[in-house]
Amino acid sequence: MRRGLLAILVLCLAAGAALAQPKKAPASASRPAWGELTVDQQKVLEPLKPDWDALDRARKLKWVGIAKRYPAMKPQEQARVQRRMQAWAKLTPQQRRQARETYKQLAKQPPGERDKLRNKWAEYQRQQSAVATGDAPADQAESQEAAGEDKPAEASIPASPSH
Repeated sequence: MRRGLLAILVLCLAAGAALAQPKKAPASASRPAWGELTVDQQKVLEPLKPDWDALDRARKLKWVGIAKRYPAMKPQEQARVQRRMQAWAKLTPQQRRQARETYKQLAKQPPGERDKLRNKWAEYQRQQSAVATGDAPADQAESQEAAGEDKPAEASIPASPSH
């Protein structure tokens, strides 16, 4: 009887110890690791390097896919990818979550509504560019500053949902 109780106690202690151990994700879940990327992929994805280990596997694979397509992209597309990646890398985790949520909401809009928002955003960017280069009328620049206009709500719309 003592042996039975002792065996149960040992099993309970072993089970408790096993449950108390933090579970590690399988090594493949964090792959590819930064060091597993090719030199060319690392070069393309450099803005993401500081956050690479924190990305989940699906996002890593998405970025690796972009890096693979990168050489075949036109120079304009490459520049756009780099700008967006750099901007994304500068966002806080909270801003990234908000951007993803905004994208999901926008994706539910009819195509016509999305086009309207895209056009408004493009016009806003043209105006901001004109203000920055001094090509905009002074009253426009002053009115935007007075109104406290930094970015419209559409500014948080990401290029794709899984950045």
